[in-house]
Order: sequence, then structure tokens, then C-alpha cells
Amino acid sequence: MTLLDLFPSLRAAMAPRLDPALWPVTTNHDDHGRIRVGGVALDDIADQYGTPTYVLDEDDVRHRCHAYRTAFPDAEIAYAAKALMIRAVAGWVTSEGLSLDACSEGELALAQAAGIDPRRIILHGNAKTATLLRTAVDVGVGRIVVDSHTEIRLLASLAQGRQKVLIRATPGIAIHGHPALATGVDDQKFGFPIAEGHLDSAVRLVLEQSNLELVGLHCHLGSQITDSRFFAAAIDRMIGQMDQIRRDHGVLVSNLDLGGGHAVPYRPGDPELDPAALARVVEAALDDACARNRFPRPTVTLEPGRAIVARAGVTLYRVVSIKTVRDGRTFVAVDGGMSDNPRVALYGARYDVAVANRHPAGAHTPMTVVGRHCEAGDVLAHDVPLPCDLHPGDVLAVPCTGAYHHSLASTYNCIGRPPVVAVRGGTARELIRRETTADLLTRDVGL
Repeated sequence: MTLLDLFPSLRAAMAPRLDPALWPVTTNHDDHGRIRVGGVALDDIADQYGTPTYVLDEDDVRHRCHAYRTAFPDAEIAYAAKALMIRAVAGWVTSEGLSLDACSEGELALAQAAGIDPRRIILHGNAKTATLLRTAVDVGVGRIVVDSHTEIRLLASLAQGRQKVLIRATPGIAIHGHPALATGVDDQKFGFPIAEGHLDSAVRLVLEQSNLELVGLHCHLGSQITDSRFFAAAIDRMIGQMDQIRRDHGVLVSNLDLGGGHAVPYRPGDPELDPAALARVVEAALDDACARNRFPRPTVTLEPGRAIVARAGVTLYRVVSIKTVRDGRTFVAVDGGMSDNPRVALYGARYDVAVANRHPAGAHTPMTVVGRHCEAGDVLAHDVPLPCDLHPGDVLAVPCTGAYHHSLASTYNCIGRPPVVAVRGGTARELIRRETTADLLTRDVGL
């Protein structure tokens, strides 16, 4: 008999420390060394709902919303629904005072089903169809961000009254070398470049439409931005363009939407963008740019998505097998993979992993966690420290998986998408059920 058997409470003290920057705010260990989120042991969730399963901490989502509202008391915070759009999350964020940023008929439908006031919705997208624009107009969406001349004309033909619009501008600010993460540069699909008169031509076209009301400009610099100074540069250029519109057209636009892209950490030591620090930079940049241009201070909108829900999410897997190959690398195969987390294959994303169902008493060694799909690139985490006594049946937990996991999930290899389970106050409840083989067969109407 060991000390841990005599004094089970020691297990919680001896359990490996979980980085609070990565895990939900309610995360702790119970007396058996099991990881708990929202007062619920993660392996109990795995037993009840199976694996893989997305776990979502409601208190963490509300905590992030409150942090933004506190940091930006005079700004509009619009949750970027693409990060994770389900009815419960839409309800949580809007009850915390946030607006909503949507970009499809499905997201609009979910927002309606959640009872969201359509006037608090901003519609995005670079290829809005007539169906999407007609739906947005019929629903009564508050603002539509226009992205092309074709879209401006199409919206004007569909709008029944004075539809408020923002024009998406490209400020020419590069933040990343990865093309999938850089949206503030001219050479990409979004927006109208400020350079060479592209933005001005869009402004002129909007102002020519009697049923469109130009209320502001929008920009989005990219994803996983860690340096607030990029936003200061964007503010300087965007206020300059808003002043140019006033001088050239006699129109005062009053809304500056700075988009999102605020970085969160995925591994210990990763940098992040703190809302309070960002607020200080935004305030100073607005003061400076508005004073230099003698321009009235606009209403600012920010669109965090990942920064609201990423750290609220934990994905659970069961270990299926463990093998060590010739060069000494150990592969841990689990019952999920790139169908529930494609970000590793798409972007080279890196994650932390922890054993959730017990206190791992032994030494740790680097292991690579891989999925069940028939792809060599089906990797969930490269070279993460896991216990040498890891065995099949153990439950692994991957933190910071609330954003772009459920929303990017697929049915590759005809494997159904995982459920989403919310936790709060010691209770777990299913928000999205597991997709079954029967669901897949229902959609297959070919025979």
C-alpha cells in the first residue's frame, strides 16, 4: 500500500500542473487525480457520451465575454460565429452583451433559432449569393459588410428599405507569412484595397444606391495576431480613409469595425493577445488618428471568435494502441483524428495533451498522438510529454479546442462527428448529439 492509497487527497496535489492559459477557467483535479472541468470529471463524460467528444465550459465562455466587455466598455463586441456556431453558444454570448457576426444562411438560421435580435447581427462573406443576401434582408440583419461591386449592385436590387452597410477595406498590413492566416494584405480574396482607388470606387458605388446606407468601414488583418501594434496601424489607415470619404463625398461614416484574429495559446508558453492590453493600444491609436485628421471618434466594433470559445473547449479521446518504431518515436493512436480536428493538417497547429482519467505516477516521455484515419498526416499532437505507463483505454484530453473544431469537423472515412457536451456547476448536458452511421445513410439517397 502506498501513501496515495492511504491519503487519496494527495493525488490532486501530485497531479501534473495544467497550464491555466490553455485550460478552461474551472479546470482542476479531483481527489483521484482526474481532470475536472465545470465540476465534472472528464472521464465520466467519456464514459457517458463516448469518445471523441467535445467538452465546452459555459463559465469559461461567459468569462471571456465579460473580459472583452470590461476591456472595451464603449465598443461593440461581435462574436465571430464561424469559430463555433451552435444555439447554446449564440445564447450565451448574446446574453453577455455581445453582438453576432455571421456569414451563411445556416448561421443566420441558428441565430434566429437562438432568438437573437437580427439588428445585432453583422453579415460577412466574400461570395454572398442572392439567396444569402435575400435571407439577410428578409431577416432584418443590422449591417451587411459588402465585398465586391457585384455584391453591392445585387444587394441594392434586393434591399427593401435603407440597408446599413460597411465596406470591407484592405489596409495593406501583413502580419503572417502563412497565406491562410493573412487577410489584411492586398493579394487575397477579401475586401477592397485602399491602394489605387479600389476602396474609393466601392464607396462611390454604394453612395449611388438610394437604398443602401454607408455607415462605416470594416477591416480584418488575419488570425492569431499577437502584437497589438498591428491594430494601431490599421486604425491609422482606416481613420484616414474615413476622413477621405468625408472630404470627397460629404458623408460622415461613424462605425469602424476592426475585425478579430486575436491570438490564443495552444501550447505552454505560446503568446496571446490580452483584451485589456489591446484596449489600451486601440484607445491611444484612436485618440491620435482622430486628432490628426480632426475626425469625430467612431463607434468601434471588434469581432473575437477564437478568443471567446477556444479555451472553453476540451476534446476527449480514448487510447486505442501504442507503438514504438525503429527510430524510437512512440505513436499513440486514438479513436478520433483529423475528422474532428483538421487544424494540424491544415495549418500545422500544435496542441498540448494530458491524461484525464487518472494520476500518471510514472515518468513522462515525448509521444506523438495520431488519429484513426487512413492518412499519414492524421496527427493530433507532435512530441507531447505523456506518461510511460500510458495504456489502451486511458482518456486523453486536448485543451483549447473550442474554436474551429466542431465547425470544421467532417465525416471523413464515414465517421460521424462528435457530440458537444456543455459543463457547468457539476452538471453535463448534451448540446449537439453524436452523428451516427444512420445519419450518414439518411443523407445517402442515391439508391
